[in-house]
Order: sequence, then structure tokens, then C-alpha cells
Amino acid sequence: MEHIELFFKSIFIDNLIFATFLGMCSYLAVSKKVTTAIGLGSAVIFVLAVTVPLNWLLDQYILQEGALAWLGPEFAEYDLSFLSFILFIATIATMVQLVEIVVEKFSPALYNSLGIFLPLIAVNCAILGGSLFMQSREIETLGLAFNYGVSSGIGWFLAILAIAAIREKIKYSNVPPALRGLGITFIITGLMAIGFMSFGGMLTGGDEEAKEVKTAVIESNPSEDEIKMAKQVKKTKSIADNNIKVIK
Repeated sequence: MEHIELFFKSIFIDNLIFATFLGMCSYLAVSKKVTTAIGLGSAVIFVLAVTVPLNWLLDQYILQEGALAWLGPEFAEYDLSFLSFILFIATIATMVQLVEIVVEKFSPALYNSLGIFLPLIAVNCAILGGSLFMQSREIETLGLAFNYGVSSGIGWFLAILAIAAIREKIKYSNVPPALRGLGITFIITGLMAIGFMSFGGMLTGGDEEAKEVKTAVIESNPSEDEIKMAKQVKKTKSIADNNIKVIK
């Protein structure tokens, strides 16, 4: 259940484009055609799926305070968290270089259409943001880190694919001259972000059930103070009901 919740939450609720607006430069520049959007989106999914788990391992076993305890007790007090940005970016740059080599080898047309934006994935704030969000949210296991990387990449992929499809169709629409180009693109992006915000309540049912269970547990074993408080609340409620009846 935890994996499913993280998967859907990362795609729809915490979407890197529509929730945090990360990676907007390539999102706007490479979203003129669906084919190039699919190519760049697939590359982003791959890079996030690889770099987030790798950076999780770096964070857990090297960077955090006390993470080097596996080397011996004399290293238990070391804190290398100040190296997070450097090591995260180094990992991302390595994976992006690998993607660039593979794309150039097997799909020269896609490589030429992506142009400078393919190597710029290394400095894409969405890629680094995925690793930093993984670190700040304290994801517990490697499997959850991989899940978060893949689902975040899928969310970014869906965002750029959707805007690319709309921009291809909008060429034939009667857009006001002042809004043509990036103007109408920003408006559509804002409307899509509002649409994705509607998914915000899709995973709140479990929280309500947990609160109900917790309340039931407390009520099953009440203390004397809780009994007194419950009586006072009941008395106050009855007084309020009587006052309402008198007013009516």
C-alpha cells in the first residue's frame, strides 16, 4: 500500500511540473512536438529512476551524520551532509552522459531534435529536485526511493507530453496575437496545474480511517480525566442545544 500511495502521489499530487514548477526550461522548449517530448520525457524517467536510488545509497551510507559507522566506530561521528549537492550532481551528470551516448548511438534523429536540452538534463532542476525531495522526505528504503524516482519521472513525462499534444493542436486555433507562443503556453500550464491540484484529496481516506481507529482505541480505554472531560463536553452540548431550541 505504501508503494502504491507514493506512486500515485508523486505523479498526480506532487508532480514536479505542476506542483513545484521544476524543469520548466526544457518543459517549455522541447514541448513543441510530441515525438521530441516523448524522447526527453523517457530520458528523464530513466535518469530519475537511476539517480534517486543511487543518491539514496550515498545519503544513507556516506553523507548522513553517523552514516560511516559501518567503516568503524572511529567514523561514527562524521557528518558529510555538506557534500550532498556535489555528489548528487556528479551522479546525475554521469547518468545523463550515459543517456546522451545511448541516444546518439541508436537514435541520431532524436539526438539532433533534442539538441542542447539533452545534455542539459544534468543541470535540470527537476532531476536534482527529485534527489533532494527524496532526502528531505526521509524515504526509508531503497525500493521506495526507486519507486519515487520512477513515479516522479512519469509525472514529468505526462506533463510534457500533455503540453506538447496541446501545442501541436493549438497551432490551428485562433489564438489572440498577444498570447501566441509562450503566453498561451503559460496559461495552459496554469490551468493544467489547477486540474492536477484536484487530485490532492484522493489519498486522504487512509488518514481519516487511521484517526477513527485511534479515536476508537482511546474511547475503549478511557481514563478518569477523559471521562470527566467527556461528561463536560456532553453537558456543554446539551446546554447549547437547549439554547438553540429557545431561540427557535
